[in-house]
Amino acid sequence: MTSRLSDWARQFLREDRVAMVSTLNTDSSQQVTTIWYLLQEDGTLIMSTPGRTQKVKNLRRDPRIAICVGDERSSVSLYGTATISEDQNVIRRDLEQLVARYIKEEAARAPALSLFLQEGRVALHVKPVKVTEFSVDQGH
Repeated sequence: MTSRLSDWARQFLREDRVAMVSTLNTDSSQQVTTIWYLLQEDGTLIMSTPGRTQKVKNLRRDPRIAICVGDERSSVSLYGTATISEDQNVIRRDLEQLVARYIKEEAARAPALSLFLQEGRVALHVKPVKVTEFSVDQGH
């Protein structure tokens, strides 16, 4: 367990995957959902979601978040606090990067971006304070 991502984890997080995020409901139960993410060079994870979602309501009340990206043989779990931004420039920049990462067909990117921007989205940024890595193949 560390607060830094290994080179292996960075590579793993850059592959075609989605993240599972967990936030805390008012009764302390967990709310879990999938989300697109992008790993920045400094280790920050960038995500975007409609501002009315339960995860955003939870994060406004308690910014702690757990994020897990994995498959049947490996996983990276990241823990920290989420920063929520409603700055339209940040939201657009993040969405442009997420759409480029996840929508492979270039012609479909502009319509998707337009749709997402109409959803009243927020930007979520998480700089992990704790990281756990597991891989059957890498011995993590």
